[in-house]
Amino acid sequence: MGPQPDRAQGSVVVSGAKRRQRTPGDRDDRTEAVAGLAARKAAARLLAAVIDARTPLDGLTDHDNGHPQYRALDMRDRALVRAILVTALRHRMTIAGLLSRRLEKPLPQNATALSHILHVAAAQILFLDIPDSAAVDLAVTHAKSDPRTLRFSGLINGVLRTLARAKDAELAPALIATEEAPAWFSGRLRAAYGVDKAKEILAAHRHEAPVDFSVKSDPALWTERLGGIVLPTGTIRVERLSASVPELPGFAEGAWWVQDAAAALPARLFGDIKGLR
Repeated sequence: MGPQPDRAQGSVVVSGAKRRQRTPGDRDDRTEAVAGLAARKAAARLLAAVIDARTPLDGLTDHDNGHPQYRALDMRDRALVRAILVTALRHRMTIAGLLSRRLEKPLPQNATALSHILHVAAAQILFLDIPDSAAVDLAVTHAKSDPRTLRFSGLINGVLRTLARAKDAELAPALIATEEAPAWFSGRLRAAYGVDKAKEILAAHRHEAPVDFSVKSDPALWTERLGGIVLPTGTIRVERLSASVPELPGFAEGAWWVQDAAAALPARLFGDIKGLR
């Protein structure tokens, strides 16, 4: 889980609590009906695919050919899952450091499922507009539904509740002190670009890039409807999408298409080239 900073008050011991004996048919299917649980399970599953199997995130979250657990969700939950994943990945080192302060000793190396549940919940608690209580309760329910993490449900509850109480005091300093990259990568950046430029690059990794749209007509109308700004080139730039692209107004009608502002320049510069060779 990354570097181990100084232990903070309220740390939780990783214990070898006895595992309750479960029979093959003992799984409580009622947990599947808990609102929001399927999205959190999908987020943890996809985070495992990215971290443990080095699977590209874009492929996992493709609406047509992505991970089955992701495609089983409705559009709203898909957007939530992607928001959790992007946040957990872009702030992975900060999250790992803040979680480690809550533990008396590091998690077992083979406890990857536990680690992913904690990171998914911590991303919500620290960075997303989701009630802390919901993030904690769903993480605990998730842990109880999985034989690999059942015995750690109490630990998850304690770690996340202390994290929620400490975030106002600890998050800002942690963001300043932490580089969101492995040491080997940040070292290469500093060697290639210098200390100051490398720091700017690493800081930029925490922010998702804006989305650019080209429109068929009426940029002013679509700027208002999409919640963006019009660039001098006529491209509409949206800093943060309010929904997934297929859910945005105008998608079904083909009123606009996603296109990087730079990629849209040639067509505007060349003008009408119909019939030219």
